[in-house]
Amino acid sequence: MKRILIFTLILSALLIASCGASSATSSTTGDVYASANLPTDYENAMPVRNQLAIGTTKLDGTAQAVTPDQAKKLLPLYQALRGTSVSGGSSQQEISALLSQIESTMTAEQLAAIRDMKLTFADMQTWAAENGISLGSNGGQPGSGMGLSAEARATKQAAEGMTGKTPGSSGGGTAVMDAVINYLTKLAQ
Repeated sequence: MKRILIFTLILSALLIASCGASSATSSTTGDVYASANLPTDYENAMPVRNQLAIGTTKLDGTAQAVTPDQAKKLLPLYQALRGTSVSGGSSQQEISALLSQIESTMTAEQLAAIRDMKLTFADMQTWAAENGISLGSNGGQPGSGMGLSAEARATKQAAEGMTGKTPGSSGGGTAVMDAVINYLTKLAQ
């Protein structure tokens, strides 16, 4: 049932994307999704997907925190986005459509608060350390394989011994998605 729901969400996202609801440009981070709300043009900026995920968790306890109602809407979108990270076979249009839907579910004030955080790879490393997550030798920074094709990245990860989850740790991309999914799951209850 979950797979059907996720497939339906992804298919819906693709239909929305084909109608021009997303924007995409080339980027040095490997993500080609460009947000009108969250810039990636400052030094060591995280890709939009990580800004959204980590920023969402950092809003907790603030006036801009995600509401339980929003969490219910965001949860399946982040689950679908995580699925794209795990499968590796998703198109950029799928990913862009999901990121666009996540942004449209959040308020302008929430997006402004995340934008004002100016999240960098150093913030990602700090966040990971605070959450007991190992990001590998480069911590997701340029040079870590983020700008490589899926095949080249898999080869690099295998060479560095990062071929999947080990007890007590997980890969950076899925770890970020897992953290926001866990956060939203608790809020949605």
